[in-house]
Amino acid sequence: MEFNFDISRNESPDGLAVTAPIDGKLPRYYPGETPWHKNWKLAFPPTYREISFPDKILGDLHRADVHTPCGTTLEFQNSPISMAELKSREAFYPKLIWVLNGKKFKGFRILKSLPDVDDPKLEGYEFCHTDHLCMIRKSDLFLGSNAKRLNFYHAELKTIKLTSHYYSFCWKHPHAVWFQAKCPIIVDLGGHFLYQLKQRRQLSGDYAYLHMIPRKSFIEGFL
Repeated sequence: MEFNFDISRNESPDGLAVTAPIDGKLPRYYPGETPWHKNWKLAFPPTYREISFPDKILGDLHRADVHTPCGTTLEFQNSPISMAELKSREAFYPKLIWVLNGKKFKGFRILKSLPDVDDPKLEGYEFCHTDHLCMIRKSDLFLGSNAKRLNFYHAELKTIKLTSHYYSFCWKHPHAVWFQAKCPIIVDLGGHFLYQLKQRRQLSGDYAYLHMIPRKSFIEGFL
């Protein structure tokens, strides 16, 4: 597809060279682009959308869905991508945030409220990798599957308060590539809230969880 770009150069705050559209006009959306993709772009000013950057090393032209004045690039992803593509984009954009269409995830469900995963009281425990909210003592990890599982009614954990913004989830058919991402991932399930995919570092394997954030606040943070 051809784009009407002037090759005059600008510099974004992150040092990327910008190829500015001619006469301030922006390229039209790709044919077949989904309404979800379009609606996300339309949440931002026209001057933020469809900004292209030349790759001096490979000679390619990278086109950001949204690139903000603060230097953050937002990529809206409606379908799975390869590990090679993930690494390529993350290597090129210094400050990248992925926004994923979670309504297309198969077997994805939000489960239960979580405590503050960084609560010092939980330092000696690890979350179990199950759909049920429970933990095991780090001192019992050597027991493997025989380690005692503690729920939040147990005497050791019952004083730990649950939050209204951290949640456990299950994903029966996960796109494994997203768990390898180095840049922030935001999952859009529709509605007024978004969910950032985070991971708690654990000896028994990192524990993935969701951080709920208002959609409005996320967008306004870049305006």
